[in-house]
Amino acid sequence: MPSKARIRLWSTNIDNLNFVVNQIKTMAQKTGIQIRGPIPLPTTRMEVPIMRLPHGEGKKKWEHWEMKIHKRIIDITADERVMRQLMRVRVPDDVYIEIQLI
Repeated sequence: MPSKARIRLWSTNIDNLNFVVNQIKTMAQKTGIQIRGPIPLPTTRMEVPIMRLPHGEGKKKWEHWEMKIHKRIIDITADERVMRQLMRVRVPDDVYIEIQLI
């Protein structure tokens, strides 16, 4: 009985994240393994308010910087052949991937 692998992906760039997810999906369809996902997780939004300089004696002006972190989970049935192909998937620098065998 083949084991299962849970793939967690996260990135600040949604286009690169979707590119990697589509690569994993096409690889799974070509090999004929069972795939569940991609399951989108809630987007984490980090906002940093910064006082704009020079603010002097008058009104205080604020700038708001924000960064969004997009996350996906994919569950696949994994054997040695599939895991080798999964390691060959091209992952951009701003996409982080974590593979956990269940």
